[in-house]
Amino acid sequence: MRPPQSKTRELISPRVKLFTDSVIRDMTRLAAIHGAINMAQGYPDFPAPPALKAAAARAVKEDYNQYEITWGSAELRAAIAEKERRFNGIKATGEDNVTVTCGATEAMVATMLALTDSNDEVIVPEPFYECYLPSAIISGARVRHVQLTEPGFGFDEEELKRAFSGHDGLKPKAIIVNTPNNPTGRVFSRSELRLIADLCTDHGVLAITDEIYEQIVYDGARHVSLATLGDMADTTVTISGASKTYSVTGWRIGYTVAEKRLTDAIRKVHDFLTVCAPSPLQRAALTAYGLDESYYSNLTRSYTRKRDFLVKALQAMGFECLKPQGAYYILADFSAVWKGDDVSFAEHMVKDGGVAMVPASSFFATPSLGKKKVRLAFPKQDRTLREAAERMRKRIG
Repeated sequence: MRPPQSKTRELISPRVKLFTDSVIRDMTRLAAIHGAINMAQGYPDFPAPPALKAAAARAVKEDYNQYEITWGSAELRAAIAEKERRFNGIKATGEDNVTVTCGATEAMVATMLALTDSNDEVIVPEPFYECYLPSAIISGARVRHVQLTEPGFGFDEEELKRAFSGHDGLKPKAIIVNTPNNPTGRVFSRSELRLIADLCTDHGVLAITDEIYEQIVYDGARHVSLATLGDMADTTVTISGASKTYSVTGWRIGYTVAEKRLTDAIRKVHDFLTVCAPSPLQRAALTAYGLDESYYSNLTRSYTRKRDFLVKALQAMGFECLKPQGAYYILADFSAVWKGDDVSFAEHMVKDGGVAMVPASSFFATPSLGKKKVRLAFPKQDRTLREAAERMRKRIG
């Protein structure tokens, strides 16, 4: 017999009740239902590089199909350490500093669980990528937001200083920095990152950097890793992965790079979260990290062309948007073309316009700050972008 309701224990963790569904994945589902072009979720609709696909197939055939070392194969960790030295200027070894994870999202969760605890405060600039808040909820950390200032989405120095000084007797434990930034496309300058580095050093604050778009930068912008500034190498966890640079978002090959003591803690958590990232795809990722310089220059040229096309098309329709300096998203203000809010506009476009995009309020702790904006992803074939623009023109007029 079922026990009386009053005596039934609550089965769902209170922390999970604080979660909201992924708006990005919700829009992907709606795109599938309505046959819309998916400009919401950030993944390519074009093939991965042939050399990577061949390497993955070869790895399966050669029986790299069982558990790997939990924190990543020795060969891949060494390749990542070399990549970090060559591209980012971070001194690391695969043995002491690199942990291979199931994507950058797991890297973030493992890092937060390993390094923050209940009532620790974490600074999160807004707008922000949607996984940061659930990561904080899971670890029990409290979030303090710092608004990036429009129109350029830079840091307000005084607000940032106030955040580091703490409040209610609570000093921040860490700051999450995402550069190149999703959803704004901002690539934070060396001087901005130097300010953060100085504040971290002065206040004893950890830095957790999400650098997954590090190779996708435009117009001469340069990606700078916070770990290379001052003494930050010992107090920064650098997160990245293969997904975006190599167009293999489904492979789930991410990683962290950190000082040995921090790495040891992250590895303990990672071990019991996922055991290891997919073994054959770890093997195939060696091919990705061995590609020559021409791959990256071609990547930049291709995404620059796609960005320029979509920005021009949106502006011609009446949207206001800045050219992103990095990543592959455009945050567009639709005030001139739609009188409702971002949710109603996104629903209208996916159902009636045949194009899925993300209502920008989902990137803000204060949703009203994003109520007149949407985010569009442009890692798409040129013909997909042309078709999406044409569909939008027909609905907007």
